[in-house]
Amino acid sequence: MTFENKYKNIKNLVKKELEYIEDFMVQQIKVKEPLNSFIVNFLTAPSKRIRPVLSILYYKSQNDNISKDQLKSLTAIELIHNASLIHDDIIDNSDTRRGLKTISHEFGNHLGVISGDYLLSRAMNIMTEIGSIDLLKNLSAVLNKMCIGEINQNFAKFQIGTIEDYIEKSKNKTAYLFQSAILAPFILSNLKENDNASQFGLNTGIAFQIRDDLLNLISNDKTKPNKNDIAEGIYNAPVIYSQSAENYISGVEKTKNLLSNYINRAAFNISDLPDNQYKEGLKQFLELLNHD
Repeated sequence: MTFENKYKNIKNLVKKELEYIEDFMVQQIKVKEPLNSFIVNFLTAPSKRIRPVLSILYYKSQNDNISKDQLKSLTAIELIHNASLIHDDIIDNSDTRRGLKTISHEFGNHLGVISGDYLLSRAMNIMTEIGSIDLLKNLSAVLNKMCIGEINQNFAKFQIGTIEDYIEKSKNKTAYLFQSAILAPFILSNLKENDNASQFGLNTGIAFQIRDDLLNLISNDKTKPNKNDIAEGIYNAPVIYSQSAENYISGVEKTKNLLSNYINRAAFNISDLPDNQYKEGLKQFLELLNHD
């Protein structure tokens, strides 16, 4: 069974909540046609929705009731994630995303930039309507870190850095948004957020980024970019471990060990959760990260 098929079973545990998030996300888009329909199609195209899935699973493992405001906060985070994808497509000159033409390819970089910014503005609007200063502060800080991650990556092109630099970049670009998704329902609830929730988001986000970077080099999936990171001068863990952009294979095994290390950390972070179907879903997701 493929990653997608196994992951589908995990998503089904929170199907009702995801349907609410997707419907609410579409309601936020109010621009002129044909851009409106194009953005809506992009947002509703098949997507893993990993951040809200993990967040809802983690929260519901301890409390079966999740409010509309909590789901709206996850909608905002999903809009932030999608805005970053639109901007990434411009940076990478990508023609397709999720099997569709990218906004920048269809309408040009100018409208691509504005469309990404528009999704960010809608996310901020949701946050202000929810009215949680703590949540707004959290996501504002994460947006800052995401931008810093991209800026630092740009200035580090064609340079082999350290693993510590790589982990910090992975936190900024990916893991802090995972962390925010896990924490958002707790910030809006009476349930006490704990360090394990925070660390689970961070460790899972780092593991997800390591896996993504690894697959960029070793995956045989013809539908996804292959080895384009190296071509663009973005040297991730396999190159760092091997100290070579040409002969990076010697660094693959160490990168797999690094991935396993963060997966094990994330597994420890959920070890104290009550035993139920939601915790099992989290465990199954972590197991999926260890496979191609």
